[in-house]
Amino acid sequence: MASQDHASTSDYSASDYNQIAAFVYSDEYTAPILSLLKPSIGERIVDFGCGTGELTLRIQEAVGASGLTVGIDYNNDMISKALVNGVRHAYASDLQNIQIPTPVLENSFDAVFSNAVLHWCKENPRGVLDGAKRLLKVGGRFVCEMGGFMNCIGVRMGLHQAVKRRGYEPGKMDPWYFPTIEEYQGLLQSAGFRVNTISLVPRLTPLLDGGLRGWLQLFARQTFLKEFSDQDAAAIIDEVVEICEVDMKDKEGNWALMYVRLRFLATIDGP
Repeated sequence: MASQDHASTSDYSASDYNQIAAFVYSDEYTAPILSLLKPSIGERIVDFGCGTGELTLRIQEAVGASGLTVGIDYNNDMISKALVNGVRHAYASDLQNIQIPTPVLENSFDAVFSNAVLHWCKENPRGVLDGAKRLLKVGGRFVCEMGGFMNCIGVRMGLHQAVKRRGYEPGKMDPWYFPTIEEYQGLLQSAGFRVNTISLVPRLTPLLDGGLRGWLQLFARQTFLKEFSDQDAAAIIDEVVEICEVDMKDKEGNWALMYVRLRFLATIDGP
């Protein structure tokens, strides 16, 4: 579950995240990826982008006392909340350059799991895969769901349009990495993974608390719009909300956003 621009999403708090984005770790949306993971008693699993630990706790319960679950997240506030919530082992680190607490953890995990995080790792997506490979044992699996091609269509275009109109280069400010199947499959294979399954899954996502404005305030203000003053950022958010209203707000005033998730299972084969 997660929070990682790594350089920028550390600016929002765990409480804001839980208020606006609780859908990220809801049973409805996480059942498919947890089913793909299939954690079992005694397994050692690391959660890339554990956030406040809701899914990490489910994995921790599934592997039992004989297993090990470790959460990693860039946001220190998220890590603190995860530990308070009951995650036994959680550490702060950039997923693009993982610093693990002890070398004995290398090549010792049965699985690396990640939900709603790796699309924040735009700067060095290959670094994430190298870190996962370093932690996995031979035969270990990498199970992930992240934003994929066409994720957040409409609102992302609105942000690009509003920023460009003000004389900025939106491509440089855009914090997101939404790859196609072909692109990410190639990245996995180049890092030494065998891709067992990979797909793009469209998912209409209601924005229940704060609507699109709340979503933009949480996910774009300190990332995409971090270089703008509060006044200018508020004006951009107003503009994007107005642009998107025709497609994303129904007659009852309810907002929804089209998420497209890249979901995959990849494994490390023996030499």
